[in-house]
Amino acid sequence: MGYAQKRLASTAAKLASVSTSHLKIFPPSEAVVSGTSKTHFFDTQGWAATTPPPPTALTAFAHRIGLGSTLTSPAVIQQACTHPSFLALHARHYPQEPVPATNANLATLGNSLLGLFATEHVNASYPHLPTRVLKAAVSAYVGPTTCAGIAKEMGATPLLRWHRTPNTPTRPAVLHPDALSSVPRALTALVYQHRSLLTARKFAHKFFLSRTVDLRSMIKFRDPKLALLETVTKFGRERPISRLLKETGRFSNSPVYVVGIYSGSAKLGEGFGSSLKMAEFRAAEDSLLRLYLTRQPPHLVQLPTSTFPGGLGNIFEAQGSEAAYVPGEIGDTEVLYGSSGRTGVRAPGRRSTEEDVEES
Repeated sequence: MGYAQKRLASTAAKLASVSTSHLKIFPPSEAVVSGTSKTHFFDTQGWAATTPPPPTALTAFAHRIGLGSTLTSPAVIQQACTHPSFLALHARHYPQEPVPATNANLATLGNSLLGLFATEHVNASYPHLPTRVLKAAVSAYVGPTTCAGIAKEMGATPLLRWHRTPNTPTRPAVLHPDALSSVPRALTALVYQHRSLLTARKFAHKFFLSRTVDLRSMIKFRDPKLALLETVTKFGRERPISRLLKETGRFSNSPVYVVGIYSGSAKLGEGFGSSLKMAEFRAAEDSLLRLYLTRQPPHLVQLPTSTFPGGLGNIFEAQGSEAAYVPGEIGDTEVLYGSSGRTGVRAPGRRSTEEDVEES
């Protein structure tokens, strides 16, 4: 066996998507070196990248993610695992063969569906969440990084067919995480096409929305005292007052103060720190977090997509009874605050001063 054949065999052994059992000819004719040829080059990486995965691997993948009864055709699963960047590589090696189907349209549809499911889930679960934090939470649930990680957990890496492309003035570069993130999106679209919108939502909740996302770290305040003051005023409550609850080591090198913020007799939040100012800052921040991170009980969460029928087909053709839907209360929007300078005009983005807080 020559060098080209040995390298071909080693490459095929490393890539799980290349199985010699389903190939008609192995090694391929272009890898065989004749005795008269002096120089011969065979691209093993290109051959392995263009070789389709075996149908058994595609079928096993569908059953592994629980879609064995939904996606029964290996060709459909292969389309979901084929990125549009693969077309250039396929045309270069096999210019005479037909162009394979890619997941371009499926990934676009699946991305819209995942955004819809994640937005309604987060908005219904956290009605008081600020808009920017809502967008960040949706990206954390169904963003490109999350989709790429879920594709790896599904085992779609060996089945992915793609080609790395450099950055151009008209389009960004295509990297492996970018191509890998298109697989879960395409699968979501296929579930919607072959079943219904509600089934696609169950698929999204099972693989995406059942994960825990730290929303607390996404909320940041420039001036939590001012934000709390205006928030309390907006809700018609009494002006917040800071009270020292506990302290220790005031005259030592490491004092600790515990400050609570009250609105009337109701305690809004609590914070600690090595100084009174730090403890008061954390107490105001804790008060705002308790408001914005108020979560609706799971049994009371109502999703707008529940109004669509649960029969087979898309939302325009599906038949069946619609589930009862009781819309939840819309939470108040977050307070957009800023500070005023000498002109007295508030400019968002500037830090507030003590005089601004006293005047407000």
